[in-house]
Amino acid sequence: MSGRILVGEITAPFGVRGWVKVRSFTDPPQNLLDYRPWYLEGPAGLEGAEVSLLDGRLQGTGLVALIKGVEDRDQALTLRGHKISVPRDVFPEPLPGTFYWADLVGLRVANVQGQELGRVTGLLETGANDVLVVKAERERLIPFVVGEYVKTVDLEAGFLEVDWDPEF
Repeated sequence: MSGRILVGEITAPFGVRGWVKVRSFTDPPQNLLDYRPWYLEGPAGLEGAEVSLLDGRLQGTGLVALIKGVEDRDQALTLRGHKISVPRDVFPEPLPGTFYWADLVGLRVANVQGQELGRVTGLLETGANDVLVVKAERERLIPFVVGEYVKTVDLEAGFLEVDWDPEF
């Protein structure tokens, strides 16, 4: 897989020395600090700008980070709302039978009878299991339970086969 993957968002300044609060979309959250380089996209016109992370740590229930060139609270404030993405190839290969959510988004979905159900547009974390959001003429929520509901995941072919009634 290539391209960049959305991994977090800058939510606010932290202190007066240029640090920012970061909401991580990774699991566990602190993994975000290991993925580099960061690319920012957002309201300050930094579309696709590569930034260097100088330091970062867990702070309470979130993360804080210090980005090179951001030296005070005013500069940190301009980064609020920026999305953080990283190159897909910085992630380790998933273990057999496991998948990164980003690799599942966009896959074509059909049931075992061959009926097209749509494409994966996202996933939801429910606690019990993850749920595929599949959209076509309507939206379907399909539990991502390999073996029971998810029969085949073929990333090369861009295809996911499920045992799912199209009326659900």
